Amino acid sequence: MADAQRKEALTDWGPGEFEGPLRVLLAGYASADLNAIGVHILRSGIVHSLRMRLRAQEWIRRHPEILDERVAAPIVVVGMMRSGTTLLQRLLAADPRFVCAYGWEVVEVAPRLDYQFSGVDPRIAISEAREAKSRELAPELFSIHPMYAREAEEEIVFLADAFLSHVPESGAHLPHYRSWLDEQDFSPAYDYLHRMLQFVQWQKRRRGLDGQRWVLKSPAHLGYLEQLRAHFPDLHLVHMHRDPRATIASGASLNATLHAMHADAVDVHRVGAQWLQRMGWTNDRAMATRDGWSDDRDRVTDIGFDEAVADPIGQVARIYDAVGLPLTAEAADAMRRWLKERPREAARPAYGLETYGLRPERVDERFTLYNKRFRQYIGGTAHA
Repeated sequence: MADAQRKEALTDWGPGEFEGPLRVLLAGYASADLNAIGVHILRSGIVHSLRMRLRAQEWIRRHPEILDERVAAPIVVVGMMRSGTTLLQRLLAADPRFVCAYGWEVVEVAPRLDYQFSGVDPRIAISEAREAKSRELAPELFSIHPMYAREAEEEIVFLADAFLSHVPESGAHLPHYRSWLDEQDFSPAYDYLHRMLQFVQWQKRRRGLDGQRWVLKSPAHLGYLEQLRAHFPDLHLVHMHRDPRATIASGASLNATLHAMHADAVDVHRVGAQWLQRMGWTNDRAMATRDGWSDDRDRVTDIGFDEAVADPIGQVARIYDAVGLPLTAEAADAMRRWLKERPREAARPAYGLETYGLRPERVDERFTLYNKRFRQYIGGTAHA
């Protein structure tokens, strides 16, 4: 914290409790088997998060009208990793009537304090350079989870910046932090997320952008739909579905790659078991929360991965129908252009459940209720 204050020449952290979660996280890192590179990467990331908190608070102090921004009726895409959430968010974000957080806005949410909101934002070049460096130094990670400066990006970083997040456990063995998180109220993290979206929206207005309705996306929201709706009561949820056999293997692959960036030895079977447990926990909570929504049918559009890949515009049209918005020819054309011109990702490393010590039957057993409930969206691939 002292490091961040010195680098920014600021001292006001703003509202919201974050020191308690940060303290628990740091204790977990201190007992984790990290190598020197991992310590450097993770410490730098935490200092960066703290710097963004300080800098954002100073912008808000200078411009208190930021907190008057209303994040109205967002469309929020959720689902397990590799279930098509990125595809749906970026398709919707192609419609100029919507707004999203781009990669460069997520990486550095607060511009430098002397920025005048004129010309090309210098954060774009910084983010593009970071993207290029990631491709060069961590090609396997980039192939599994690419983050593009100029594409719509998920807002999970803002939750991680509150230190109430499942991001840290994806990159290090943190058993105490994992179990501690399960018992925490995530409202402070969603308070911070809402505040940062107000800040980003205000910035967009300063740059003359007119889009009013947000398209948000993060698999992380699945376990916290109650908190999400408490902060965005007029949201519409798009819940993506795919066979857990495919999504669990993919998530375990990403996590194992992140662990290997921070530690010399990685128990990939432990990584697989932890990811299976976390995703089962997350989906159980999502289903329980949705069971309590009397207006679930009106608030949620369920979409299957296979249908989204086969007919993306047709599936997006279902969302427009659900929210009572016309899918204009201009919007549909913009989506088709994005599909044609979108970044072409490198081939991902081969992976399978067995690499992570998991049997297909074990995954099926953990997701029995999920597979049964959403069979029509998973299709013939459901194994329950």
